[in-house]
Amino acid sequence: MSVERGEAGTGASEPKLPQGWAWATVGEILVRSDSGKSFKCEPRPATTDEWGIIKVSAMTWGEFQESENKALLDESLVNSAYEIRVGDILVSRANTVDHVGAPVLVEEVRPRLLLSDKSLRFMPGSAVDRNWFVYWLRSPAVRRAIEGKASGTSDSMRNISQSDLRAISIPVPPADEQGRIAAALNNRLTRLEQIEARLVATQQHLERLGNMVMAAAATGVLASDAEPQHAPIDSSSAVVDGELPPLPTGWHWARLQDIANVVGGVTKDSKSQDDSDLPEVPYLRVANAQRAQLDLSRVTKIRVSPKALEKLRLRNGDLLMTEGGDRNKLGRGWIWEDQIQQCIHQNHLFRARILEHATHPKLLGWYVNSVARSWFEANGKQSVNLASISISKVKLLPVPVPPTDQEEQQDFVALGERVLSRFRRLATACEQGLAHTAALRRSLLTAAFAGRLVSQDSQDEPAEDLLKRVRAEREAAEAERKAARRAAVQAKRKKQQSAAKLSTAAPPPRPAAHTPLPEGEQTTLPLEFTE
Repeated sequence: MSVERGEAGTGASEPKLPQGWAWATVGEILVRSDSGKSFKCEPRPATTDEWGIIKVSAMTWGEFQESENKALLDESLVNSAYEIRVGDILVSRANTVDHVGAPVLVEEVRPRLLLSDKSLRFMPGSAVDRNWFVYWLRSPAVRRAIEGKASGTSDSMRNISQSDLRAISIPVPPADEQGRIAAALNNRLTRLEQIEARLVATQQHLERLGNMVMAAAATGVLASDAEPQHAPIDSSSAVVDGELPPLPTGWHWARLQDIANVVGGVTKDSKSQDDSDLPEVPYLRVANAQRAQLDLSRVTKIRVSPKALEKLRLRNGDLLMTEGGDRNKLGRGWIWEDQIQQCIHQNHLFRARILEHATHPKLLGWYVNSVARSWFEANGKQSVNLASISISKVKLLPVPVPPTDQEEQQDFVALGERVLSRFRRLATACEQGLAHTAALRRSLLTAAFAGRLVSQDSQDEPAEDLLKRVRAEREAAEAERKAARRAAVQAKRKKQQSAAKLSTAAPPPRPAAHTPLPEGEQTTLPLEFTE
């Protein structure tokens, strides 16, 4: 073989394979591989009678998503050789770290869809089981190899070349065993996917229940001592001026600016970052502000002046809300509880510092993350890819204000925390279950491609014979492509020669020159009149 064998082409020493297996590279089991081209497209999906170019999202989620495409702007550029067909294996050449190199098997596809420049098409030999091959491309060893080879410094987008993918080593079992492996994996992974679907559905249900509890606590409905005095406020409907729902006795509506000081954060300045005399302090970004929680697993630092530090330093009880991002994530965030000393926030986060005793921070935080979500969506402005909301608009957010009695406010918070803590425990159990199914999937794939998932059969045709047939198919296909290219070149040359002959041929004889008549002489035409 042309490369050193090891775990998915990592360069490790060649491990022992089960009887009848053989090492190859991805390229050695392919008859052909194609890469798409870059085209100008419209920012919408193609209709059924238009040509479309697939996006990387068509290959991201494990199954081919034909709806993830863009309409081609100039259909005169279409080359039907790059049209996607049933049986194609498509691979994402550019994507996030988790999805770059992700494969899908095209089982159904509408007509007139083309490869893009960020996609590859793999066509293995006729004897290679396509389902087995796709499962292998998803195996942990291959994912590690792809992550190691993928280029790019961006966390959001990485790239891998066709040559790097083709060079990855692959342990090839006999053709019949490939089918047995694919069938066993399909059976087990289908059951895992069913379990995962139930866990995800439970998570979503818990999130809906949590939103209801937060909305009830934040608007005074969740009380410990009496029947609710009004119907719960629907957290899915917008709270807009003129349509504010009723609140319990002692509660009232106000603007956010009436109960809190709302400010923006620090803007990153390259000059300040080069000034080593300025203190370097931690600061929070949009990624740190999640729905009803703060994610402080990764906090970066920034240099600011002492004046800016004093002005923007977070205090216990401050509410942080996002200014931009996806439209349905505007305003998300949570309460700062002095987790980090001397911490500030960036300009894409708003900070609301509640005036003394106006409301409890958690009541306001629950309200912003439940009932007010639709208000933020309705009042945000959408650009090409992102949405944003202005600080002047956020200051006008209608908010429910509880009675000023601190004990009563604390009662609402305590009851809300007790109920929400139960939901959090259930949500944590779902997360642990999903982590367990992910670990099981990795173990199944690892066992399958080490020859431990199904038994070997000594009567199976050895993989070396399969590879010989694939090589013969590849050589025949390449010879056919070369012949087609030669025919196309010859046809083009003949056309050019014919055009050249026409342009150099002798011109037709010119008509005899007309001899002018003497001046004053007229010509007469013989006319015959009949009666």
